[in-house]
Amino acid sequence: MLFRRKIRSLRRIPRPWLAGKHPLSSVAAADEAEELVLDSGVLDPKSCSREILGLSNLDLGRYLSCRSNSSVVAEKGVLKQKEMVSCPRWSEQDPRLARLEACHALAKEGRLKQMRKILRQMLDDEGTSSSLLCELLCTNFKYWDSNSIVWDMLANVYARLEMIHDALFVLSKMANLDMQASISTYDSLLFSLRHTDIAWDLYEEIKSSGVSYSEYTFNILIDGLCKQGRLQHAISFFQMKRGNKEFNPCMVPFNSLMSGVCNAGFVEIARSLLSLSFKYGFLPNKYSYTALIHGLCLAGDVDKALELTEYMQTDGIELDVVIYNILINGYRLLGLMSEIWKLIKMMIQHGLQPDLVTYTILITGLCEGGNVDEGLKMRKEMLSKGFKLNIVTYSVLVNALCRKGYINEVEGLLEEMKEIGLDMDLVAYSILINGYCRLGEIEKALQVCQTMCSKRIMANSFTHGGILSSLCKNGLLPEANWYLENLAATGQTLHIILYNIVIDGYAKIGDVEGAVTLYEQIIRSNITPSVVTYNSLIYGFCKIGELKMAKSFLRKIELHELVPTVVTYTILINGFCGAGDTDSIRELLDEMIEKSIMPNRITYSVIIKALCKQGRAQEALDILKNMEIMGIGADEITYNTLIQGFHELRNLNMAFYLHDKMLQHSLMPTPITYNLLINALCLNREVDRAERALFGCMNVKSMNNFWGIRMAEEENSTIMDLSPSLAQVPVFVYEQHTTR
Repeated sequence: MLFRRKIRSLRRIPRPWLAGKHPLSSVAAADEAEELVLDSGVLDPKSCSREILGLSNLDLGRYLSCRSNSSVVAEKGVLKQKEMVSCPRWSEQDPRLARLEACHALAKEGRLKQMRKILRQMLDDEGTSSSLLCELLCTNFKYWDSNSIVWDMLANVYARLEMIHDALFVLSKMANLDMQASISTYDSLLFSLRHTDIAWDLYEEIKSSGVSYSEYTFNILIDGLCKQGRLQHAISFFQMKRGNKEFNPCMVPFNSLMSGVCNAGFVEIARSLLSLSFKYGFLPNKYSYTALIHGLCLAGDVDKALELTEYMQTDGIELDVVIYNILINGYRLLGLMSEIWKLIKMMIQHGLQPDLVTYTILITGLCEGGNVDEGLKMRKEMLSKGFKLNIVTYSVLVNALCRKGYINEVEGLLEEMKEIGLDMDLVAYSILINGYCRLGEIEKALQVCQTMCSKRIMANSFTHGGILSSLCKNGLLPEANWYLENLAATGQTLHIILYNIVIDGYAKIGDVEGAVTLYEQIIRSNITPSVVTYNSLIYGFCKIGELKMAKSFLRKIELHELVPTVVTYTILINGFCGAGDTDSIRELLDEMIEKSIMPNRITYSVIIKALCKQGRAQEALDILKNMEIMGIGADEITYNTLIQGFHELRNLNMAFYLHDKMLQHSLMPTPITYNLLINALCLNREVDRAERALFGCMNVKSMNNFWGIRMAEEENSTIMDLSPSLAQVPVFVYEQHTTR
């Protein structure tokens, strides 16, 4: 980990050194610790940071001249003009020393807020590094009475500014000087690190240091574990500390836990936590209700979420725009745009106006429903009302326009963003890159990627995956391989998914040599292949008829302690079906069942196809019956394969029996179905019956869609593309912005 070495080095900090400890050294432990936790009771990263860092600028002119005798510090930490004593040596040579002297004077008088402001302004004005400040403190203030407080506050300020390296450096220097950091400083650092697993290491450091925990320490840690997705760990930790009576819980940890489990989809657990909070005598606050409403909406139960808002109002908590936005987004997830408009009307009736988030959710819903033009109109309405669109709104629109292929409109939006000075973030760049790739604009995608890197925004696996996928789909395998090699050469950590995309590209065109070369490169680089890697290789060898080699890669899966999937066996079975090797098919089928890997619809469709090709349609029909017994529903392609099998055997009765069976199972016959039946009737000289079948085909609902349904698939094969979907790149949607 990035900071783990520094965290571990801090374990050398001794237990509190009491001999020369200044009586005010513990003041920082209690100084405004409540700033770490919102009054609401939920640790929100953005708003809480603003609370912590939102300090007003201080007029430092009154502090830049003072003597080391801190008696000149007056009421509220402001030096009276008549008491100011000039320090020409420090003021003229190095103003930082004058500021640090002012800090020592304020520390001695317990004016910690003012001291923090001076240190904060020093960093804002000069960007002074921690090593230089530590050197100044060591050289010039080593024996000053309040020195330990200034050191502690310096580490505190760095921690609050999330300058983690600097904070850790100051703490390590304090350890060398036998100074003990306060719990306030530890809490600030813990808060900044709560999204990482380093937070737990820091907690262990706090325990070993012997510093008494504050009332916020455990709350910050529980919130951090929840934000890391370590819910079981968070709940266990909460129960352990509560059982040991090490801290008195308040509503804050309950809210953190409820929010965490709701985000993970465990709404019932959140309700249990709410009940537990009642036992402690805590009443739910606005954030408690917000977490539960959000969880219910994510679970698709908006009706219960609405019921909860009624309880919320009964408890005297008014609904705000945030709650309405959560409900509106819940209906968006369900695709119920009509209900959204009702909520907005209700919102306005209660004196609340839609905000930027409301409009963004509306645009997202419209775009997801295919109404991109309406989404663009909504954008114009927002601009007319004075809203400044943020990167989230633009990203939603760009994604929708790319899906529609409206490249000119995309370029227009990009120009608009440039004019208003709106910077794109990683998600926005990824949407644009994947959009260009989807439209086949490879050069533009690469240009955007280069622009992104020039701004020091590092592309992630999804972005690289989109480019590689597009290159492979367009047959540019050498370029895809070069792109992959270039990523490795720049020192970027390559996920196996990226290699899988290119290996799959080689396999699909039957270039097994290229696929195997890349596979061997993975092994040499000590990158563990995945099952998908082997599925692609097996598919490639099956495609060129090298079934023995394909089967050998099945055995290699087990050597890497991986478990083959139903896709793995289905690819192999399909390969042996093409060769007519029924013995190998049965052997593979038995092996699947022995390993508790149950065949699916595609697996059985492949076997049915092989039997029909060999004229064994009756055996294929038995397979269909077994599928029904096991609850595996066949699709139109499977029925068409069987109809074709009986058609070739001139068994018209069975062909029409299968047609009727399709209708019984609510499956719509395709043009291929009727072509087979009509051809069979014509060959049997039943022209009148063939005409009736033709008219039946013409009267089928949604005829306009018929001639596009899987035509290419059914002409060439009776199964869908069995090659693994390795090149799929997740679509970036609105939620990815709102959860960052």
